[in-house]
Amino acid sequence: MKRFTILFLVLITTTLLAQNTSEERLPYSQLPEYSETFTAGTVAARMVDALGFRFYWASEGLSDKDLAYKPNEDARSVAETMTHILDLSYVIVNSTLKIANEKVDRSEMSYIQKREQALMNFKTAAEILRTSDDISQFKIIFGEREVSFWNQINGPIADAIWHCGQIASFRRISGNVINPNVNHFSGTVKE
Repeated sequence: MKRFTILFLVLITTTLLAQNTSEERLPYSQLPEYSETFTAGTVAARMVDALGFRFYWASEGLSDKDLAYKPNEDARSVAETMTHILDLSYVIVNSTLKIANEKVDRSEMSYIQKREQALMNFKTAAEILRTSDDISQFKIIFGEREVSFWNQINGPIADAIWHCGQIASFRRISGNVINPNVNHFSGTVKE
């Protein structure tokens, strides 16, 4: 019994440390420093960074109850909304990588994995945009069809921001409000 208890404590500690390490390496717990210059690339990157920051805090610390919440039968649950944001993050990053969008099998991904992947997709896209002199090259590609970067702004980026607000509202309704120290205006978190 004593060995079992020690093994159990070691497993719990390892799991908690792994979660903390994973959380610490995720981007967007705070907004990165803004660029010194205004270019199309730096502005587009800042939009994606702001999306990443909002998504980070909207999706941080969700419980099973939060993930299952939906206001009615016709609405998406928080978990389904997170999956939709992940899909949008692939459209955004694939555009900056100049690759066609393909169906991604996310059926085996947990909430944590979906969250991490979306955040990493946002970070990759923002880093590419930030250093670009010509963002018109980052078309959304669906098979043979190419769509202008303009549609990236009013499409996937704006849509994902919209859905972050839904998650924030839904988690408030289910009793798990976002950290009140998050300041979306400054992109910081008060200690």
